[in-house]
Amino acid sequence: MSGRVEQFAGLVAQQPENGLFRFSLAQALIAAGRPADAVPHLEFCIQQKADWMLPRILLGKHLLATGQPAVAKPILEDALRLALTQDHQDPAEELQALLHAI
Repeated sequence: MSGRVEQFAGLVAQQPENGLFRFSLAQALIAAGRPADAVPHLEFCIQQKADWMLPRILLGKHLLATGQPAVAKPILEDALRLALTQDHQDPAEELQALLHAI
């Protein structure tokens, strides 16, 4: 395991209900080339916070990359809604492009 994965895995083990630790672990897992291991942490973040856009984007991208566009589409649509509501223009443009390609 990379140092960041180990660091955040330890923090999640100590505080499993901490969404920020889980999101950081998910990002570290993705960076380490282990996106499938990040999925439960991203799902936790999505369930924990209804207006958290980034976990939805990362999960949707993973689902697209693993050939699951039908599962990814509603997650990415939700992320796009949040991006527009929260005035995040760059993510909104990226999400529109991803959804257009589905």
